[in-house]
Amino acid sequence: MKNIVILISGRGSNMEAVVRTAQAEKWPARIAAVISNKADAKGLEFARAHGIPIAVVANKDYPSRAEFDAALQNEIDRFAPDLVVLAGFMRILTAPFVEHYAGRMLNIHPSLLPHFPGLDTHQQALDARVAEHGATVHFVTAELDHGPVVAQAKVEVLAGDTQQSLAARVLVQEHLLYPRAIRLFIEGRLNVDEGGVRVADTTHTYQGTP
Repeated sequence: MKNIVILISGRGSNMEAVVRTAQAEKWPARIAAVISNKADAKGLEFARAHGIPIAVVANKDYPSRAEFDAALQNEIDRFAPDLVVLAGFMRILTAPFVEHYAGRMLNIHPSLLPHFPGLDTHQQALDARVAEHGATVHFVTAELDHGPVVAQAKVEVLAGDTQQSLAARVLVQEHLLYPRAIRLFIEGRLNVDEGGVRVADTTHTYQGTP
């Protein structure tokens, strides 16, 4: 039984999708904790209602990024995570923190990386007049939004799209994509090498959607 720790900063809709899918598909894993850097994060209410341990490590309580990351790392490690999942965690993490969880920390980013890293991705896509946009799940590295890509989901950019309408369609895909990618990790099917991420074909150890 693997332990998953999820980090959020707000409503945690991707966290909800992961929790619901893990329960529905009976993953051989448990959501060991949901941790936020904001005490008023709405997602904490969902986690508490589902019996998941919660914790708050408020970045405003620490004078530097390094001190915050050290405190956050200590809190995460209390739950002995096999995987750390960033689900709308709005902090740029320091290199020592990222290295501590190398190969076992995933993030979902609302663009088709390497296009449009950083913030305001939907407006960036509209400004660039691209035909396709989407979301990317990747391993976290010290370089922001540049880790090895695990999986992507695409949506068509429609005539008349606004930042809000495009974001809404991408979010639907995020809620499908992230649980699938996390499940691959839990199954031990993700292999990272110099060529990127390869998905191994193995016999599933439990039942769920492919």
